[in-house]
Amino acid sequence: MWVNFYRAVVWLLTLVYKVVWCRVTVLGRENIPRDGRGYILCANHLSNVDPILLAVSDHRQIIHFMGKEELFRFPFLRAIFRRLGGFPVRRGQGDTGAIKHAIELIQGGGVLGIFPEGTRSKDGQPLRPKSGIALIAGETGADLLPCGIWYERGGPRFRGRVVLRYGRLITHEELAYAGRSAGELKRISRLVMDEIVTLTGPEREGER
Repeated sequence: MWVNFYRAVVWLLTLVYKVVWCRVTVLGRENIPRDGRGYILCANHLSNVDPILLAVSDHRQIIHFMGKEELFRFPFLRAIFRRLGGFPVRRGQGDTGAIKHAIELIQGGGVLGIFPEGTRSKDGQPLRPKSGIALIAGETGADLLPCGIWYERGGPRFRGRVVLRYGRLITHEELAYAGRSAGELKRISRLVMDEIVTLTGPEREGER
């Protein structure tokens, strides 16, 4: 039942955002995995509508977003977010429950949506990534799909251009995960964030 609800909401949001509100361009769709295995979708975070744009950019994938706990404090919002596959995380507290849920979701073939920076960038500059994405990738052996989000005027504006660019899949083997040490988690998180940063920007010549 919740899957039908998710698809209905995404269809409605697609109509609103891609037809009415923004001029959305999606590049690199061919990089999105279609083999049924779970993976981690990771992107930079500039606006509260980033999860919506990622959801409408490809209707065939159902994305389970990890969101800050504050969003789930109000019963109505909590019910909506959960029916859309979202789940809360306590930021800065090493939320083992959220990590465990994320791991189980990926192992079950689901797509985890996560913003490595942990919060929105106010000035558009990349923030230092948190270690959660590296920990989850290491525990699941999951591949990571980076996506760069770019807004023409720094954020969502009426009829403003938005570009979502999916990069090549980063395989678990490429990460060369070597344990849970702070240095290792930092290395992997930085590697992933650097890849995302290379994907941000307007359309380039030959990408039509």
